[in-house]
Amino acid sequence: MLNFCSLYSGSSGNSLFVETENAKILIDAGVSSKKIENALNDINIDPYTLDGILVTHEHSDHVQGLGTFSKKFDLPVFVNQETLDAMPKQRDKIKEENLKKFKITDYFEIGDLKITPFSIPHDAANPCGFNISNGEKKLSIATDIGHMTNDILKCLEESSFVMLESNYDPEVLKCSSYPYLLKSRIAGPKGHLSNQLAGKTISHLLKSGLKNAMLGHLSKESNFPELAYQTVVDELILNDYNENSLSLSVASRDLHSKVIEV
Repeated sequence: MLNFCSLYSGSSGNSLFVETENAKILIDAGVSSKKIENALNDINIDPYTLDGILVTHEHSDHVQGLGTFSKKFDLPVFVNQETLDAMPKQRDKIKEENLKKFKITDYFEIGDLKITPFSIPHDAANPCGFNISNGEKKLSIATDIGHMTNDILKCLEESSFVMLESNYDPEVLKCSSYPYLLKSRIAGPKGHLSNQLAGKTISHLLKSGLKNAMLGHLSKESNFPELAYQTVVDELILNDYNENSLSLSVASRDLHSKVIEV
């Protein structure tokens, strides 16, 4: 068993859940501790049974509730040193013995999960995505990616499931109310991934066995779920795939997804 659920996903906050028979983890805690607790209860998961929280990077939409949630449920936090140093407000709430530091070059294990971090281009201290495997299946978490690289593509290959950023549509971004500097940051090489690039990435990954993809981290101002979905489908068609080539969904900003069996 390898299950995935998006609890919250978007520019307003992110938190994801993964479980096997022997491990339960969160990836990020970017909404309030209470919201995370409520979402877990909704899918019948007791927060006290979690084995830890992985942190991708220090931006508030990924760590807003981290310290409080870790403290309340006495949970280990798996984080690289640079990210930890960049979030002193959260770090100070976490018990010293619950700080589990990893290097992006090394894999680590939680229960029967093998977790392999990989670097991503984003404007943070030392941001990363994660490959998570139970020895039989592999899922990948890849959001907050300014641009796709060959190294990241290689990391994502042979995943059965990928949670992939589909943050913005370039034309909608241009017309959004965001100030020019923010628009430039979002579309820049260390910003976020567009719908079209998400589609190209998924098309590539289908060649190595991808079965299921969820589009995540959508912008509230410069994207729409229907637009993200259709843009990816259009890219699949351009690459000689059809809509039935994989199971494709879009993560909600405020509601948890169904629990997906990878």
